[in-house]
Amino acid sequence: AAASRAQTKFEMMCKGLKSYISILIVVLCEGFVPRAQTQIIPLRKRSSFNQQQNQPQQSSANTALIERRNTALASIAIVGDVATRWAVPAVVAAVSAAAIKWRLDRPSRPYDASANSVGREYDAWTREGILEHYWGEHIHLGWYTDEELKRGYLRKDFKEAKYNFTQRMMEFGGLSLNEIPFNAKILDVGCGIGGTSRYLASTLAEKGVQVTGITLSQEQAERATKIAAERNIGNCEFKVMDALAMTFPDNSFDIVWGCESGEHMPDKKKYIEEMTRVLKPGGKLVIATWCQRDNSTQPFTDEEVRALDFLYSEWTHPYFISIHDYANIMYNTKQLISIHTEDWWKNTIASWRHSIWVGVFDPWPVIRAGPRVWWKCLRDGICLERMHRAFKRGLMQYGMFRATKKIA
Repeated sequence: AAASRAQTKFEMMCKGLKSYISILIVVLCEGFVPRAQTQIIPLRKRSSFNQQQNQPQQSSANTALIERRNTALASIAIVGDVATRWAVPAVVAAVSAAAIKWRLDRPSRPYDASANSVGREYDAWTREGILEHYWGEHIHLGWYTDEELKRGYLRKDFKEAKYNFTQRMMEFGGLSLNEIPFNAKILDVGCGIGGTSRYLASTLAEKGVQVTGITLSQEQAERATKIAAERNIGNCEFKVMDALAMTFPDNSFDIVWGCESGEHMPDKKKYIEEMTRVLKPGGKLVIATWCQRDNSTQPFTDEEVRALDFLYSEWTHPYFISIHDYANIMYNTKQLISIHTEDWWKNTIASWRHSIWVGVFDPWPVIRAGPRVWWKCLRDGICLERMHRAFKRGLMQYGMFRATKKIA
């Protein structure tokens, strides 16, 4: 009803504007059209002969002027009608487009630690179900082999790509069945709705592993727990906990896993230090996170600063750092050894546009959700494309890290 009233009000405004412009065009242009005028000659200065001779001429001149004026006004009316039919809508459309672009260029979800903006946004995404519908259980990018990219990423199942990423990350971190110890305890920092936690728990179940996932979102923790119960996965649990102030004792876990959670951390140093603290000596730390280019080797331009600021604030990220900066933080803990880094941008970048296309191919969940979700998904689509472009031009990097906590 509110939308209908707003539309009616907008249509009335447009009609009023059209009428006003029509009148204004006629009034302004009419001043340039010659008017028929009668020459007044005092009676005492005119003879009856002159009066008889001048009257037909005066009448003929007036008629010609009147015809010219009417023709000109008719032409003006046609111009005014064309202007109100096409010019006004064009102007309104141009102004509206400029206003929408201005609004879309302004980040809408800046990071706010005091408001727990990260937990709040993930609560909303989880309740809506849109993110889970399109991205599945794994709220992170997918993995595409060189051959798959050559064939075309749209030929690959989007959700399968995410499972493939988890498998590749396990290989990268040395978490195969042959490498992981029996009864290992695994911590998933920033677990989302638990897709990776459940995958690790199921894949490594024969080794007796126990997986704990933590998140700032109560909705995510509840959803993760519900899915685990539905699938009878009893060797994983989920908690609401701040990754920068974990309540676990020192040296609690054999493996600490962080997949795309560092982006939301306001203190990257504390993020690494806390994960290192709860890691047992000899344990493995494995991290995947979005990074920005190293500013010390190639300073950011003003345009790049604006682009990064949008990427920070649209999805409630405080800031990003470079792969090099993360490696330095890990080295400076004085507790991590065998530190290894890679940039996986090439085999993950397809995820951004693939995410857009799955929404195009299956729009009904968004359509049924209503105008508020339409606007939100429009903004998310724009941010996905900007992420793609940032990774494509090297402004962003996909950082992969592994390290071992040294034995004292």
